[in-house]
Amino acid sequence: MITRLLVLAGAAALAASPAPAAPAAPPAGIDAAAVDAAVRQYRDATGLPGAAVAVTRGTEVVHAAGYGHTPAGDPITARTPMAVASVSKSFTALAVMQLVEAGRVELDGPVHRHLPEFTMDDPRAARITVRQLLDQTSGMSDTTFPAFTRRQPGSLREAVAGMRTARLAAAPGTRWEYHNPNFQVAARLVEVVSGLPFDEYLRTRVFAPLGMTDSRTLDVAADLPSSARGHLMVLGRPVALPEPPAFGNGSGGVLSSAHDMAAWLIAQGNQGRGPEGTAVVSPAGLATLHRPSAVSDSYALGWFVEKTGSGAPMIAHSGDLFTSTAYQALLPASGYGVAVMANTGLAYGHASALAERLIALIEGTPAPSAGTPLVVVDAVLLVLAVACAALTGRGVLRSRRWAAGRTVRPWTLVRLLPLLAPLPLLASIHRVVGWLYRGRDVAWIQVAYIYPTFMVLLVTATLGCAAVLVARLVGLGRRGRG
Repeated sequence: MITRLLVLAGAAALAASPAPAAPAAPPAGIDAAAVDAAVRQYRDATGLPGAAVAVTRGTEVVHAAGYGHTPAGDPITARTPMAVASVSKSFTALAVMQLVEAGRVELDGPVHRHLPEFTMDDPRAARITVRQLLDQTSGMSDTTFPAFTRRQPGSLREAVAGMRTARLAAAPGTRWEYHNPNFQVAARLVEVVSGLPFDEYLRTRVFAPLGMTDSRTLDVAADLPSSARGHLMVLGRPVALPEPPAFGNGSGGVLSSAHDMAAWLIAQGNQGRGPEGTAVVSPAGLATLHRPSAVSDSYALGWFVEKTGSGAPMIAHSGDLFTSTAYQALLPASGYGVAVMANTGLAYGHASALAERLIALIEGTPAPSAGTPLVVVDAVLLVLAVACAALTGRGVLRSRRWAAGRTVRPWTLVRLLPLLAPLPLLASIHRVVGWLYRGRDVAWIQVAYIYPTFMVLLVTATLGCAAVLVARLVGLGRRGRG
């Protein structure tokens, strides 16, 4: 019975996305009050506990503000540092481009020439170029080098050293595949070529020139400050939890604020010059960063090349941690830039969904649905978990009566095997989820953050089946001795 309940719950963890809204004529512009209203409406509809938002147009900041609170209960302001996750890749790419423009790195030269410590157990790795790291066509893959299920490094040096036994999944330059270690190698290259720790390089060569005084980068999730921690959502309510252990510098370690992300967006849309006119990259270098690769027409160097709901060109990148998310977008046609950081995890997609609303506001199109919190799904899964616990108690109490009516034979033991069915699913659930995510590497603990109530049900079912199995074996043992 418990296993039947588990099977019935399997499809409850997915939700459908609404169709894109029809385009309309764009307005002359938006203001801070309109942004505040859009964020307030979204938070009211979804229960999002906290967010930071920046909207720019040309060299002007339309609005930069914080909303709600951190897990510690502190108010989020425009200067609150929050995690930007994989949005960090655009910062790493710009740092590399600076070294290219300084003549210290060849964009189309082999990585090994600049970073001799980068070796793999595959002779093809010697042909990986710096560009192929940044446009994710290096041939490295989660399928041949797991990003999360391996022992996590503590530094960029350790991250690169750990790749020595890895192989490529494809020849360099032949296939696009999103793989976080590409950018960890790129960040280590910045360290070695510049002679500076990656955090110091970004602080002095990128953040300081742009006035991004709230920004920095870190190595591991355990170093996240309280302002950058986040939540899961259970029954529509935020539950504060620490980020599961992981290494992310270069690929996802930047912390920033709404104030700082506004300066970053201005530089991206203003030929590489920040709010005060300081250049961090040339117009040609910026154009290279935003140009899609020959292998993938939708990924550039640390940026995706996409379209808005109205069909206008957009350069963007999302960032997903398990307790927080981020999103940035540039709209070249209108000159707007949007950045959002939300302190809920990737299972809810609040940063990208809120950014979509703001982009719709900019374009004058109907706002997409905010969606509904998965309260019903959570409630069903938790009710099933309670039912599993109740059935477990009933099964344990009736185990002696069950054993009394049976002769101890091999077939009797075989009939108990279905009670073991949830165990292999529980043990391998991260591999199942990785397969659903098209081969991405997922650690077991991370599944509990993506599907918390389903994992409560699965753990309850597994323990319940084990308890009934043990109770019945004990009952058979007593009967055998009798």
